[in-house]
Amino acid sequence: MRPSRIKAKLQRGEPVLVTQLHLTDPSVFELTSLMGIDGIWMDLEHHGYSVETAAGLIRAVRVGTSDVVARPAKGEFMRMMRLLEVGAQGIMYPRCDGPAEAAAVIRWAKFAPLGQRGFDGAGADMPYLSMPIDEYVAEANRQTFVVIQIESQQALEEAEAIAAVEGVDALMLGPADFSILSGFPGQFDHPRAQEAKKKIARAAAKAGKSWGCPSGSVEQTRELLAAGARFICHQADIVMVKNGLEQICRDFAPLGFTFDSRLAAKTEGGPFPWPSSKPS
Repeated sequence: MRPSRIKAKLQRGEPVLVTQLHLTDPSVFELTSLMGIDGIWMDLEHHGYSVETAAGLIRAVRVGTSDVVARPAKGEFMRMMRLLEVGAQGIMYPRCDGPAEAAAVIRWAKFAPLGQRGFDGAGADMPYLSMPIDEYVAEANRQTFVVIQIESQQALEEAEAIAAVEGVDALMLGPADFSILSGFPGQFDHPRAQEAKKKIARAAAKAGKSWGCPSGSVEQTRELLAAGARFICHQADIVMVKNGLEQICRDFAPLGFTFDSRLAAKTEGGPFPWPSSKPS
C-alpha cells in the first residue's frame, strides 16, 4: 500500500504544502506529483466530475510522490469511501457541524476497530487484492488521514470537541465560507477571521492534532507556521493559468497589442484580497 507522505510529515511535526488542481487533464496531476508537492487537493465538492474520472487522475499521480487529498461534498460518505478505494490518501471533509459529524466521517474513512468502513480490496489502495486482508485493514487505518474543515461559527464553537474525535488528523479553516456565513464576505483579515484561526490553533494543540488554512503568499504562510499551522494549502492551477495569461496581456500591451478581455473589468485588482491565490 502506498504510504502517505502528508500523514508521515504531520506526525513528525513538519509543515505540509498542498496545492489545488481543478483541471482534469492527467498530465497536470502527473506533473505536480513528479515535482514532489506534498499533496494535491482534489475538489469534488465544487466540481462535477465522477469518481471514475478521479480514479484516472489519481492514477497519474502515482508516478510521482504526491498524496491526493480528496474533498467530497458534505454528507457524501459513500463517495468518500470510493475515493479512498481508488487511491486517495486523505479526505478533506467540508462544512462539518460538530463532533458527531466528524465521528461519522471517521466511521466511513476507517476500518474497524477505528470505524466501520466497508471492505472491497479490489481497488488501487490495496492495491488490487495483493495484500492479506488483516494487513491491508491495519495499513489503511495507519495511512489514511482525515482533515475536518471548520467553516461556520457553529463549528468553530465545537472546535475542541471536533479535534478530540479519534481519527481526526487535522482541522482546517475554510476562510471564504467562514467569512460569507459570518456576514463579512471576502474580508479575510476581519478580526473574527483572525480569532477563528487562533481558536482552531488552540483546539488542535489541546488535542495534539495539526491544523491549517489556505495561504495566499509566502508571508502569510510564514505567519501561519509561526502560529503553529502545519497543513498549508497554496495556489490552484486555474489561478496560475489566469495569472499567467494576465501577465502576457500586461507585458505585450505596451508593444501595441490589444486584448478584448471579458474579465478585466470584473476582476481588476483581483477577485480576492490576496492576489495570485484562491481561498476555499
